[in-house]
Amino acid sequence: MRLFAAVLPPDEALRELGAAVDPLHALPGSHGLRWTGRPGWHFTLAFMGEVDERTVPELRERLGRAAHRSDEFRLRLHGAGRFGRRTLWIGAAGGIEEMRMLAERADAAARRSGVPMDEHRAYHPHLTIARTRADTDLRPYVDELNGFEGAPWTVSELALVRSNLPRGGIEREQPRYETVDAWPLAG
Repeated sequence: MRLFAAVLPPDEALRELGAAVDPLHALPGSHGLRWTGRPGWHFTLAFMGEVDERTVPELRERLGRAAHRSDEFRLRLHGAGRFGRRTLWIGAAGGIEEMRMLAERADAAARRSGVPMDEHRAYHPHLTIARTRADTDLRPYVDELNGFEGAPWTVSELALVRSNLPRGGIEREQPRYETVDAWPLAG
């Protein structure tokens, strides 16, 4: 199973973001971007990649403990940015330190369960809204979204999500995400 731990924004936050992102489709060159769909909007905390199904029970147990040790926190979608010339994202504001701690705990839970994780990097909260395979000037999109401020909400759970990659060869087909499990933050 291809898995990751995530924070899933509530529907209202996704609607607000959609209202800000939809007009970007009219900008010159937007047809060259692969826009992520609303069902795929999430904050990845720890990407695990392919996980052996025999590892999943222990992973679930450890993620549950990580959630139990974490307090709920306030978050909002905020601003925009890019990674190089190929990824456009929305940022977050509010409980960033709490989200970093939750990401650290999710990463540690995966490692302790035997999931081989990539080398450790500083966590940078972002929600990917578009990608491209070719170098593209993403600055006009960032400029349009820079003032975006979503309403705050309370992050109250840690989700384990399965990524089902496209298999049909359909142009611009998106991965499908399904929540495998979720645990309340209980701190």
